[in-house]
Amino acid sequence: MKVIIMFIVLALSVGAFSQSKKVKYKYKKFERFDFDALDVEGSASSPGDLSIGPRIKKIFKNKIPERKNFHREMKSSIDSIL
Repeated sequence: MKVIIMFIVLALSVGAFSQSKKVKYKYKKFERFDFDALDVEGSASSPGDLSIGPRIKKIFKNKIPERKNFHREMKSSIDSIL
């Protein structure tokens, strides 16, 4: 049974690959559109109010505490250099 199924699959795959033809496409080199002949219907009105609403300014809490001075860090960095 396996041999018959493998033979059928092999025959179909060989048959599919053997029928490849060279297909050539020839594209148009130039095409002209006549926009005057096109009829487009619709309204040409613009919206009256184009404005952006005010945004709410979000105030974030600073997670890093504010430091008054950095004297200790500056002193330790100078000491490490010397």
